[in-house]
Amino acid sequence: MVHSVYDQQILKILSDVGERGIRVRLLAKHLYNLNCGLFSTVSIDDIHLYVRRYLLRNSKSSQSLIERKSHGCYRLNLRRSQEAKQLIRSFLDNQMENDGKDDRKGSPAKDMSLNLFAANKE
Repeated sequence: MVHSVYDQQILKILSDVGERGIRVRLLAKHLYNLNCGLFSTVSIDDIHLYVRRYLLRNSKSSQSLIERKSHGCYRLNLRRSQEAKQLIRSFLDNQMENDGKDDRKGSPAKDMSLNLFAANKE
């Protein structure tokens, strides 16, 4: 389901911005850019509406995963939500695993791209 992907991406963006939070419109633009493609049919207005509803639904109480920092600005609720703290740990663990995989290779990745301007040697 697309919405669960949106939910994960919203939480990832919120974890990246940290304490300063992010405005709804900017969060919607980030989400749109993550999901738009050549054949994408999703509009920015639909994404913005989804983001607004998601943030309102998940910021209702002081124990919610997301908290409203100011008018139109949201962040993860790291002070009171254990779920938010666990989410940050999970993102950090995944990032460290991905960084560790690159270090274990021992050598830089070989460039396998084609050179469009090389002389034809056939």
